[in-house]
Amino acid sequence: MVAPVVLGALAFVVLPLGMVVWYSLHEWNVLAGTFTFAGAANYERLLADPGLADALLASLWFSIGLVVLNITLALLLAVLLDQKLPGTTTFRTFFFSPVVVSLVAWTIVWSFLLQADGGINGFLALLGLEGPNWLRHGTTAMISVIVVQVFKNVGLNMILFLAALQGVPVELQEAARLDGAGAWRRFRSITLPMISPTILLVSIITIVGSLEVFAQIDVLTGGGPGNSTTVLVYYLYQQAFRFNEFGYASAIAVLLFVIVLVLTLLQWQSRKRWVFHEV
Repeated sequence: MVAPVVLGALAFVVLPLGMVVWYSLHEWNVLAGTFTFAGAANYERLLADPGLADALLASLWFSIGLVVLNITLALLLAVLLDQKLPGTTTFRTFFFSPVVVSLVAWTIVWSFLLQADGGINGFLALLGLEGPNWLRHGTTAMISVIVVQVFKNVGLNMILFLAALQGVPVELQEAARLDGAGAWRRFRSITLPMISPTILLVSIITIVGSLEVFAQIDVLTGGGPGNSTTVLVYYLYQQAFRFNEFGYASAIAVLLFVIVLVLTLLQWQSRKRWVFHEV
């Protein structure tokens, strides 16, 4: 019964990972048709590559901005929806609909909105404000990419948080209210601990997703201006498909795998300190 899943994992996960590691030990140029063993040369190149350092820094800023904004906004929206106010169904649909929209289509629409003469600056002009060319300045370009990604996926995390909130026992809330606990105290001492397993899940998913961003960067900024939005995955793509350095790109892919694995393991180990019912 488990054989199809095991075979699928071996064929599409384990084998490709092994092949990437093998390729990373070679100098492979597709155009020249060369494939020579290089040992650890590609990994030594990682340590001295200034472009990789810039890509790691860009990935760090993108991940921090995305994780903080996405989780905070998703939790806030879920708390509001949990109040059972009028129009919550429409509100929920409005924020969840971008999740099912094509990523490329979503990003292309935003690329037009963020142009110097696009819709966002047009709206700011109505308020008497002059907006920048959002995608042509380093700081605003990174902020724009983060915001586009937040609005694309915040609905999914919102639904996860909403499901967790609706699972918090009403009896605990009522008991705390009778004891004189205010809304913030009940949220901090009851709600947050009870939904902490979902916070852990959302945190892991969001961090991993932030490190794998590609389409948004390619469509919106192409890694620019300069290298300000060239995150690690986009840098990997450049090395492989623009410069035909498939061996070096494979070494970057191994580095990315290690980073994702380490961050996931750190979050998983830290759960014992703050996730409810974890020992």
